[in-house]
Amino acid sequence: MRRILPALGLALLSPLVAEFLLGDFPLTSLPFLVLLAPTYGGAALLIREVARRAGIGWPGIVLMSLAYGVFEEGIMTMSLFNPNYAGLRLLDPGFVPALGIGVPWTLFVLALHTVWSMSVPIALTEELTGARRTTPWLGKVGLAVTAVLAVLGAALTTVISYMNGHFLASVPQLVSIVVIVVALVVLAFRLPRGTNGGRAAEAPAPWLVLAVTLVAGVLFEAPKLLLGDQVALGTALLAGVEVGMTALALFWSARRGWDGRHRMALAGGALLTYVWHAFFSGPLVPATPLINLLSHIVFGLGALVLLAFAARRVATNAPDPQSR
Repeated sequence: MRRILPALGLALLSPLVAEFLLGDFPLTSLPFLVLLAPTYGGAALLIREVARRAGIGWPGIVLMSLAYGVFEEGIMTMSLFNPNYAGLRLLDPGFVPALGIGVPWTLFVLALHTVWSMSVPIALTEELTGARRTTPWLGKVGLAVTAVLAVLGAALTTVISYMNGHFLASVPQLVSIVVIVVALVVLAFRLPRGTNGGRAAEAPAPWLVLAVTLVAGVLFEAPKLLLGDQVALGTALLAGVEVGMTALALFWSARRGWDGRHRMALAGGALLTYVWHAFFSGPLVPATPLINLLSHIVFGLGALVLLAFAARRVATNAPDPQSR
């Protein structure tokens, strides 16, 4: 059980962050976690196990997380191409007819999956495991079962999504998604596998990493909450935040002294963004205002407790600046 507990924790944490902490589902929908865990949790666990077995580190994890986002929104839900997904008209702002996508929605939803659905749960769960952070948690049988559950979860999500709207993307669109997913996974395994600490400069203080991540979270959510019809400005802001934070994370993590405190600052800042954002969002299923508010409070407090526990765990572990 001690060996498998981190795997089970990640399998549950991923959908909890991706859907419940985000504000899409209230407390009354918690039984739905059973259906979400194979999809989100199975994918997160599979990405983490494959990356750690192959030794490709966090750059590989992030690229495979992006591949998952492209696959979910391009094939499982097809929201990248569906002009009226969930009746929300998500593609109308910044629609590009030649590609059949809305640029703001594409940038937004792929970042959600890459950062929050996959990377943040993986990072938090790993930091909680201490010395086992970068070692495999599953054996061959466990890995095979995880892969099967992830495929079944993806298939079920695809069927449910199609039944809700009966939308089907074109063959060229679906083929392009497969090509992109494969290319991202291949790139994840082809990246140079260097070590940290190669630069003379010190990594920034963890509090600064946390502060910058929190500001980036505000800027990331700003187009949806504040900019309204300012599509060009919102798109530029989304792209700028995503490129900027990616560059900063790569630059900072290559510096001397980068360790678990910094990884926690990145993951914690992202998690706290979901905590405050939930109070400005509405659920995808019917819920009373009171249930909705209570859900945000309960899930938000749960996130704070998890962060506190993980931070304490990191503080008691020896720094590992050479491990990514």
